[in-house]
Amino acid sequence: MGDATINRMVMKPDRSRLFDIAATQGGYFTSEQAKECGFSRALLSHHAKSGGFIRARRGLYRFREYPQSSREHVLAAWLSLGKDTAVVSHESALDILDLSDVVPGFVHLTVPRSKRNLPSIPGAKIHTSSRPIGREDKTVRDGIVVTSPTRSILDAAESGTSPEQIEMAVVEAVNRGLTTRKRLRRGADERGKRVADLVSRGLAETRA
Repeated sequence: MGDATINRMVMKPDRSRLFDIAATQGGYFTSEQAKECGFSRALLSHHAKSGGFIRARRGLYRFREYPQSSREHVLAAWLSLGKDTAVVSHESALDILDLSDVVPGFVHLTVPRSKRNLPSIPGAKIHTSSRPIGREDKTVRDGIVVTSPTRSILDAAESGTSPEQIEMAVVEAVNRGLTTRKRLRRGADERGKRVADLVSRGLAETRA
């Protein structure tokens, strides 16, 4: 039996490590993350029953000291797909960033095209993209990694979100200093005429 196997067998529950993980996710953690920190299924169930952990839904928990999130369904979908694999995007990102009045029908998640063979997630729409999602394309809100305002607007515009919502998002993002006219124009030009026209109409309504 190898040393790694022995270490996993004798690993003690590391609550501090699990808390550090949850703290980056709005206080939530998955059963798999708990397992990696030494919590067996039985021990996880014990803590949930005793009130130390709150069971949000199957496979998703949060520390009692963290308040419940109104976006629990977004967190659940994102964590289920893998926080290092997926990013919340499109209309879901516009909603979280408060850039429009759009009400997403699904939790929109984007993954690299190389990750196309992922399991389906109930209530989620998975987008694959050949465009790299770099550091400048991501931001964090309430412990959730979402696409940046610029990337969110461009992705949503390209995927068919209604023109008035895109124009509203452009105005909000520019007027609040979350992006620049130059950045939006440059990105829109790479997405084709329809997206470029939508962005231009929104920019025409921004403050000079």
